[in-house]
Amino acid sequence: MRFKGLTKTLQSSHALHRHEISLQRQPRFTRHSERQGGYQVNPAVNNHPAAPEAAWERIKAVHPAEYARTRNAIEGAVSHLSPYITHGFVSLREVYEGVAQSHNLKQQDKFVFELGWRAYFRHVWQHRGDAIFTSLHSGPLPDHHYSRSVPDDIHQAQTGVNAIDMAIRGLYDSGSMHNHARMWLASYMVHLRKIHWRAGADWLYGHLLDGDLASNHLSWQWVAGTSSTKPYLFNAENVARYAPVPWHSPGSVIDASYETLAQIAHQPPDQWLAPQPCQASHPAANEPAMFSAPPSPWRHCAPDAAMVEARDVWLVHPWSLGPLPTDLSEETLVIGISVADFHEKWPWSEKRWHFVEQRMADLTALRWHGEANALKTALEKARSVRCNDEPHLAHWLRQWAACETPHSLFAPVAPICNSFSQWWKQASPHRPAAST
Repeated sequence: MRFKGLTKTLQSSHALHRHEISLQRQPRFTRHSERQGGYQVNPAVNNHPAAPEAAWERIKAVHPAEYARTRNAIEGAVSHLSPYITHGFVSLREVYEGVAQSHNLKQQDKFVFELGWRAYFRHVWQHRGDAIFTSLHSGPLPDHHYSRSVPDDIHQAQTGVNAIDMAIRGLYDSGSMHNHARMWLASYMVHLRKIHWRAGADWLYGHLLDGDLASNHLSWQWVAGTSSTKPYLFNAENVARYAPVPWHSPGSVIDASYETLAQIAHQPPDQWLAPQPCQASHPAANEPAMFSAPPSPWRHCAPDAAMVEARDVWLVHPWSLGPLPTDLSEETLVIGISVADFHEKWPWSEKRWHFVEQRMADLTALRWHGEANALKTALEKARSVRCNDEPHLAHWLRQWAACETPHSLFAPVAPICNSFSQWWKQASPHRPAAST
């Protein structure tokens, strides 16, 4: 049994407005705008130089009060630091202390909360391991009600819902997506299109410059309602409040009340006719290809035991791209590595590879790409092997090297906390030492 007239009403409303919308001339942004496929995208997220200096420039530009006031807006004063944090150009502690040099940060500042969410997701991953890749508890519907594939209209940014299509086109263009847009995209895919959160999370991860398995997949679970108490929902009114005009989605499937959307989220697909993409007013987006190894022009050689025999080695991996440790001797061999086993499962876009490889090339000319077993065999010939620890590669790194953990911004918490608020009470950030 379908909702009483609900499906028909939404589809009729969508059809009524879609022709009108397609004929309207989309107004230009008044700031931060440029053309991309007939749409406007924000170039502020389109430029991530692969250098720690760029990260520090962004740290200096953070204004916590403005961030708190505008962070939910697509054109708000967000930091654009997440790719640099994910890939280890700077640590959470360095970000906190850098901002605190110019601003009196308080524990309850929204900016500090956001740093905390990243650490909390790592806390959950540490304790739950691979369980984060399955639903932590039941959501609005049992898992079998959701599709395990992403439809072509989403891949091509042609859903007919401007907010969704804009978010995807911006992602393809820049490798970035505003956090609010990520929530909208996930909610639309899971609750309206009945696509399993894992399918959406896996797809999005490879395109993001800041893709972090804990933050990404647990955020999708939060939206899906499989790690939270209820599903996250949004509507066209919410988009109009926080996004520029080209994102507005009147007459689309999201132009409904929260009560209606909540009903849909709990309705099995055989009782709810999922919205079909309408004719879009823009050409299909070209989805960037995914690569399981560094693409051209980045060249890696195969692991070579002869190179490291009886040598001290420091490993640089894609999540430790900050400055090299100051205690490395001149004789220490610095090797950049990418582990084929990981990337065959989790491929990246060319943009992300370029971001990582450009910085890795600045740190060392010697870079290996190979299967984990080949890397292990080669490194066994070294006198010593050190590296920064990293959960993305922990299964392998801890077998090969002495893994070092930088001093954390947040206090370690055990056992696992099943809510952010519970974790936050125990993990308040360590204050930086007063400058003298």
